Amino acid sequence: MKVYKLSFNVFVLVSFLARDRKTSREEDILTRKVNLLLEFRGYKIVKERQEKYFKDLNAVSKRDETKILIRIILKTKLLSGKVGVRQVRKMKKKMDEEGYERGILIGPSFSYSARNGAKAKGIEVIETSSIPSFNIFEHELVPKHEILGKEEREELLKKCHIHPYQIPHIKRTDPTVFLIGAKPGDIIKITRKSPTAGTYVTYRYVI
Repeated sequence: MKVYKLSFNVFVLVSFLARDRKTSREEDILTRKVNLLLEFRGYKIVKERQEKYFKDLNAVSKRDETKILIRIILKTKLLSGKVGVRQVRKMKKKMDEEGYERGILIGPSFSYSARNGAKAKGIEVIETSSIPSFNIFEHELVPKHEILGKEEREELLKKCHIHPYQIPHIKRTDPTVFLIGAKPGDIIKITRKSPTAGTYVTYRYVI
């Protein structure tokens, strides 16, 4: 009986340590992914706040100084493990009260109602699995993507005597477009390396 009790206690301890290591590893991966997303989009963290079920990052865009609330869901109360619409409502309430211009909700997965609610409230939802754990733009086959600022955009359209919709299109769901945070209506500058011309630039209109 004593041997059984000792073995059981050892089993519980080993299971706890293994679960703790797994949680720590998952948190490290999540942190690395979020940091990469911030780098891709040019967001600067101003303040962080940790709660039991989520972590808030108060950020600003380096490109246009937009105030952004990024909420990372660490745990969810739903049995399905998905982020529910209640989290969306809470986040929207904080955005309205504190004057955030954009909201990004990051989590393992989202319920149908949460996705629809976020879309209606102008909150971007991102599943952690869709964020790469490495910088894809460092790969030689992936060209540099940049969102044109207001002045650059107007200069391009004036120089080429065209309307935005006349530029070749690229979908909002394209992985590179998603990573840099471009939205429909934006114009993206794509800089590629060329063995003959050195570099050449193309433009795409996000739809």
